[in-house]
Amino acid sequence: MNLRFYGDLKSVAVFWALLISCQTLAAAAPAAEQQQQGWRLSQKIGSGDLVSVYFTSEDDGWIAGDGGYLARTDDGGQTWTKQNINTRENINEIYFRGDDNGYILAGNKIFISKDKGATWRETLIIELSELKGLTPEFLSVRFVNRRRGYIVGSVANRNDVVVDSLVLQTNDGGESWRRIPVPTKAELFHLDFVGDDYGWIVGDGGVIIATTDGGASWQTQVSGTDRALRNVDFRDKDNGYAVGGRGVILRTEDGGRTWLKATTAFTESFFRVIFPDDKNGFIVGRGGVILQTDDRGRSWVKMNGKTGEPLYGLFMAKKYGWAVGGGGVVLRYQR
Repeated sequence: MNLRFYGDLKSVAVFWALLISCQTLAAAAPAAEQQQQGWRLSQKIGSGDLVSVYFTSEDDGWIAGDGGYLARTDDGGQTWTKQNINTRENINEIYFRGDDNGYILAGNKIFISKDKGATWRETLIIELSELKGLTPEFLSVRFVNRRRGYIVGSVANRNDVVVDSLVLQTNDGGESWRRIPVPTKAELFHLDFVGDDYGWIVGDGGVIIATTDGGASWQTQVSGTDRALRNVDFRDKDNGYAVGGRGVILRTEDGGRTWLKATTAFTESFFRVIFPDDKNGFIVGRGGVILQTDDRGRSWVKMNGKTGEPLYGLFMAKKYGWAVGGGGVVLRYQR
């Protein structure tokens, strides 16, 4: 056989083998990418419940929960480092105003960070003597600008029975707070603001109160339910969502003047709702349930959450997200 011809055949064979190999790898890449999309169990941390999660970037985030547990990651959740903030109170919420200024609510305490969460210090919320023997519980915090923010929660008597709502306002970035009146005595669980003026607070018994003047006054809105509403999220001053006990999902397109109840087959209690963009939203709740919508909340589908633990905390960005819950479970979402 002509050696040059044999060599040419060998070269052609090698060429086609390499081409097929490259095509196989190219076809496999989207499949591998597809497998990584959706929710997956990241890890379990500790034995207590985790109730809050917040990320300031895809790499930098915090998780918190029972017994004052707080941990931080700077590598997108691959590793977590425990932070000590000198409290054994259960942490109810982590929130950041921008990248630098962080706030943690734990029982009747608030901790502030001004160095991107590297260190935390306790600040005075309210003189307990002002509450005349009642005990406050701080559940949610939001800031509308650099100086003005709000905390919501409740006050309880010595038998741990809630006897009044609690709304606090700061005008100095969280260094001092004062109580403001609101038209309800129900326990208040969560709040959200759009801009400086428009805000909503949800609570027990289906309570929704709203402001259009930056918190100077609050008005009751008709929710159409007596179930506890645990969380509220507004995309703009018109479009918002609220979720709560026994499968309640509410949405509004007029700032809460009318609330519509979503018709679904889900009966689990929901704890968090977040819309990272105008169309796509997520809900988490009891039994590890995770719901998703891509039509502005008109319909919802159940996702595979990879856990049966209740999910109490949720953070969602457009391309990634995190959920935390019972038994220290941590879930990650990739779009």
